[in-house]
Amino acid sequence: MSEAGAFTAVTRGLRVTVRSFFLVDQSDPEEGRYVWAYRVQISNEGRDTVQLLRRSWNITDAQGRTQQVHGDGVVGEQPVLEPGEVFEYTSGTPLATPSGFMRGTYHMVVTTSGEAFDAEIPAFSLDSPHGRGALN
Repeated sequence: MSEAGAFTAVTRGLRVTVRSFFLVDQSDPEEGRYVWAYRVQISNEGRDTVQLLRRSWNITDAQGRTQQVHGDGVVGEQPVLEPGEVFEYTSGTPLATPSGFMRGTYHMVVTTSGEAFDAEIPAFSLDSPHGRGALN
């Protein structure tokens, strides 16, 4: 974690920072629906221009149930990041429990060489005021 509330991982000069936010207005604890938004910042601190092609997520709830999500790009985009560039996006996820955590991978490619590599998305907690307050 780099600063309060932010989770960070660096892979081959690609810094991924995530913050999550519990969405009270979209959640309904009585119905077992808890919703979070998460803000991701991807910073290219390396020397190569890279492109994010696909994403893979593992979303785990408080009962240990894990959902795997795979897809092209993020929020409908496959961003290209030149050295020094930053891409940010916001997405979200619902759970049936008041807490959980997410982790994942961005499947990247170096645009000049075609070399593929996976960039780590750090594990980050999904905590709500309805949970026990333990870090998952």
